[in-house]
Amino acid sequence: DRSLSQGLSVLVGLGLCVTMLGLGCAVELGQLGQQLRRPVGLLLALLGQFVAMPLLAFLLALIFALDEVAAVAVLLCGCCPGGNLSNLMSVLVDGDMNLSIIMTASSTLLALFLMPLCLWIYSRHWINTAVVQLLPLGAVSLTLGSTLLPIGLGVLIRYRHPRAADLLVKISLWSLLVTLVILFILTGTMLGPDLLAQIPASVYAIAVLMPLAGYALGYGLATVFKMPPHCRRTVSLETGCQNVQLCTAILKLTFSPELIGSMYMFPLLYALFQSAEAGLFVLAYKMYGRDSYKQDTLGEEEDTDISYKKLKEEEVADTSYGTVTTEEHNSIQMEPTQTAL
Repeated sequence: DRSLSQGLSVLVGLGLCVTMLGLGCAVELGQLGQQLRRPVGLLLALLGQFVAMPLLAFLLALIFALDEVAAVAVLLCGCCPGGNLSNLMSVLVDGDMNLSIIMTASSTLLALFLMPLCLWIYSRHWINTAVVQLLPLGAVSLTLGSTLLPIGLGVLIRYRHPRAADLLVKISLWSLLVTLVILFILTGTMLGPDLLAQIPASVYAIAVLMPLAGYALGYGLATVFKMPPHCRRTVSLETGCQNVQLCTAILKLTFSPELIGSMYMFPLLYALFQSAEAGLFVLAYKMYGRDSYKQDTLGEEEDTDISYKKLKEEEVADTSYGTVTTEEHNSIQMEPTQTAL
């Protein structure tokens, strides 16, 4: 249905713009300056989003012997930058929000160059197929470039109007959820269950395994860098949560429906399972990990109190007149009048 297809394209485009605007509103120029001086977040975004995840998507496509259309959809999702869902989940697991936002923003900017490159490298295995020969790398780059404008506008709003930026960040998170729900409803009810039935079981399996493996890879990557536990949780969520709005927009706006077929649904399936698995991650942390986090925080506060007491004792000793020895102390006790004088 051409009218339905156009309506979905408009919805996907608007949802992507609002999401990118919210991402820009979450970035502060001071944080960017700090990351440029110590670019740990940039390096983790590079390794997680454009080394680990594309390779994971490629290996899963080979292991499950996907056809060229399904392989391109999986590769496209694996090569996408991080999404805003990770920022929300990082708050729920007491993660490092500055690291989360910087990783999301950095991977989005790096995607302008690295996403087409990763697609070109990993699609070589299916190069003799029509869908790969028609892979619109130029259109992918154009779609990515179009996201820079709302991101830049969001950074400007954050700099000029911080309160409005906070409101737009909340709106963007809600728009993410609403857009995904609407897309599920439209494709599920109007296109019918036949579309979902056309998706192979192997694709459903990849939609389940890929975000789960991404979370594990991200946690392992942060462990290699010897990061503290709250940063490990952040990097884990950043690596496994992909920008499914961007993936959906690229599939919808750059491929014809006849060519991509039911694989248009893959990023929506990925969004469903990445959200569910991240929710289980948050639930497990709330049940088992929150107490250890509080104990660690309490331990740090107690250490601070002890050191403060020691410091106060040292200050008291420093305010005495001269060095008081045991003999002097005894003489003071025996001659209190002289001491008073």
